Amino acid sequence: MFEDFKKFILKGNVVDLSTGVIIGAAFTSIVTAFSKGVVEPILALAGGGPQPKLTIPIMEKLVDVTEKNAAGQDVTHTVNKLIELDLGIIIGAVVSFLITAAVVFFVIIKPMNKLLELSQRGKAPEMPAEDPADIKLLSEIRDLLKAKA
Repeated sequence: MFEDFKKFILKGNVVDLSTGVIIGAAFTSIVTAFSKGVVEPILALAGGGPQPKLTIPIMEKLVDVTEKNAAGQDVTHTVNKLIELDLGIIIGAVVSFLITAAVVFFVIIKPMNKLLELSQRGKAPEMPAEDPADIKLLSEIRDLLKAKA
């Protein structure tokens, strides 16, 4: 069982995936800074806040709120609280995801593909291995053609 686990861990896919996760986590601070410094101000122009205020009200609910009065005593009163869906948060998350995907694509994937292409340029393309039965059949056809000639 240990050998199977070792083979699984040492496969290229697992290493590639773990590398992607680590690099993605490292880009989080960069993407967060870019989102807060550039994207959120632009979104604020559209909606008036750090993220666009796009909400859909669902219902109002009465909620008991306890506060301290001037004398330091607890006072409970009932207030109406609006329950709403906040689409602005979703839009902000989608924009942040798209920025992360673009950074990973243009900073990691494109350069790696270019390096791979450059490293493969001088090599001859690999020919697929032929089936031994095909080779035998072609050899027989060659021999028959030689015999007729």
